[in-house]
Amino acid sequence: MRAVSFIKRSVAVVAACLLVASLLGGCAGLDKADETTTWNAQKLYSEAKASLNDGSYEQAIKYYEKLEAKYPYGRYAQQAQLESAYAYYKNADTAQALAAADRFIKLHPNHPNVDYAYYLRGLINFNDGEGFLSSVSRQDVSERDPRAARESFESFKELTTRYPESRYAADAERRMAFLVNNLARNEVHVARYYYRRGAYVAAVARAQTAIQNYPQAPIVEEAMFIMIKGYDALGLNDLRDDAERVMRANFPKSEYYARGLDKPEPWWRLWQAY
Repeated sequence: MRAVSFIKRSVAVVAACLLVASLLGGCAGLDKADETTTWNAQKLYSEAKASLNDGSYEQAIKYYEKLEAKYPYGRYAQQAQLESAYAYYKNADTAQALAAADRFIKLHPNHPNVDYAYYLRGLINFNDGEGFLSSVSRQDVSERDPRAARESFESFKELTTRYPESRYAADAERRMAFLVNNLARNEVHVARYYYRRGAYVAAVARAQTAIQNYPQAPIVEEAMFIMIKGYDALGLNDLRDDAERVMRANFPKSEYYARGLDKPEPWWRLWQAY
């Protein structure tokens, strides 16, 4: 019995020692993990910036968050708010990136770098959906959900309107031109889809939207053609003829005249692409 009792006491002592060691080790780990405890705002910002430049975006985000939590006021906190938006963007966290950019714009509307926040907001939406899956599917960008493209366009437009002298304005304008063309192509893509399925009213409506909203886009030529075909299918001859006059005035050498110009049937009825 004494031997059994001794063994039990020994096991208890060992277990207690192991527990204490585990607790001490855990405390040591916490101390090591919380290395930023003694850092001032400048040190936190410098480490966050270094992580950002190294491509360690998650680490940069953690440092920026600690900086804002410990030192919520001052220039380092403001810069952390702006740069964390970029870090989220590079870390493929679109929602957090947009939220951070919007927050910076709301809190610091007169900040000298607020133009970058507008540019970044446009850039985030501009690249939304451009990842691996879209490249694998080879999907035409005009066939994707245009919501992000519209939001991107509005952000770039606000940037170029508010800050025409911004260093980011020229690039924003180039991206806006690209977006306009693709938004117009999206409308025509939908109009073409409706026409081919016999939904002529919807086809004409989407073609009109493309023409009204994006009159300078090259795809407007096809939108005019869809309108002519749609009105003809609906038996709206006056509207069809008006649309044809507008098309001939704006696109006198259109490829859509290539078939049927000298035929008994109207040329638009002989076009087989639709």
